[in-house]
Amino acid sequence: MSAQAQLRYRVGRTIGRVARRWRARLDARIAAFGLTESRWLALLDLARNGDGVTQKELAARLAIEAPSLVRTLDWLEREGLVERRGVAHDRRAKTVHLTAKAAPLLRRIEEVAARVRAEILAGIPEDDLATCLRVLERAALNLAATPDAEEPADGGEDARGHRAA
Repeated sequence: MSAQAQLRYRVGRTIGRVARRWRARLDARIAAFGLTESRWLALLDLARNGDGVTQKELAARLAIEAPSLVRTLDWLEREGLVERRGVAHDRRAKTVHLTAKAAPLLRRIEEVAARVRAEILAGIPEDDLATCLRVLERAALNLAATPDAEEPADGGEDARGHRAA
């Protein structure tokens, strides 16, 4: 393997490992609130990116299949954290809205997320973080520009059982 190929392999592997460990740490901390990863991710997406979207739009934003989201929304609705409303021009569609009950929970989740970010990024100079962000954003653009038909919608394994390297 050439030095360039080895470097690119290590970058991909490190991105994957950091992403999994970061999410696991955050998930472990937020579990104390009685939320699974799928539930807190849905709540955070609605809070950060706007609620009042259809279930289909929310599923696309979360990069998950609609049936998986329905189970998550059922639970969040039973807990009074979201409500689904019918769409006047499409009887099949429903929009998802955060409730007032979600606001204090979302503040707690954001506080935990900020602490986890601070722990993980401690000691890394701002200039290095800015460079890292530019590189990751460029990689994201490259991914968007070259869709892979075998890429899984949920970011997990592809059809052959492989994870991104």
